[in-house]
Amino acid sequence: MEATPLRRFEGHRAIVTGAASGIGRATAIRLASEGAAVACLDVVAEGLEETVDALGVLGATALVQRCDVTDETEVRRAVSATAERLGPPDVLCNVAGVGTFAHTVDMSLSEWDRILGVNLTGTFLMIREVLPHMLSPNKGSIVNVASTAGLVGSAYSAAYCASKGGVVMMTKALAVEYAGRGVRVNAVAPGGVETPLIANFALPPGGDPKQFERIMTPMGMCRPDQVAAAIAFLASEESSYTTGAVLAVDGGVTA
Repeated sequence: MEATPLRRFEGHRAIVTGAASGIGRATAIRLASEGAAVACLDVVAEGLEETVDALGVLGATALVQRCDVTDETEVRRAVSATAERLGPPDVLCNVAGVGTFAHTVDMSLSEWDRILGVNLTGTFLMIREVLPHMLSPNKGSIVNVASTAGLVGSAYSAAYCASKGGVVMMTKALAVEYAGRGVRVNAVAPGGVETPLIANFALPPGGDPKQFERIMTPMGMCRPDQVAAAIAFLASEESSYTTGAVLAVDGGVTA
């Protein structure tokens, strides 16, 4: 017997950042396949169009918004456009992220600021702008993409670990703050995922190859759709009593 397709997001309006590729694209497709109208945000216009084409095949309502999540003005404009054209957003998936491996002594301040700016500050700006649309009488679900690097240490990743550790604790803080106001805030923490971003995590010159043993398991690398499935669960009413959780999708790295 064929399983009945899930339609957990009928009538919902979702915003997905980093939607031009990888986990972001997979998340936009997953939510749209389950009935959501999806605003797809990214700084890469070409990739965004490909994502929206995929959503069009599903017959989904989609909105393309070029948005740099580190830019307060662009974030405000993108969320406002989503509310006007799709309706008040009640699902937010913060997927946009950057990172690299580097010896800490070689990392420039500008690169440090870039990684924290996208991963942590960008997540904050999106949440701050979307929250008023989710608060009573509406409800909402926010899912942030953290990382195993926000749960355990990873060599050559001081900035990335700091940013994702910040996402983990911001998730928990907001979950407590809004638990009584109809907004749930959770996070997923992927390990290694087969996305374009992984190419930036090459061993730096002179780096110890044994460090990679800490982040690999017999299950190998994760696929973007496997992370998207976890995001969809946390965003849906199936997890209605779950807030402040950090779900590791890592093949056992943090077990």
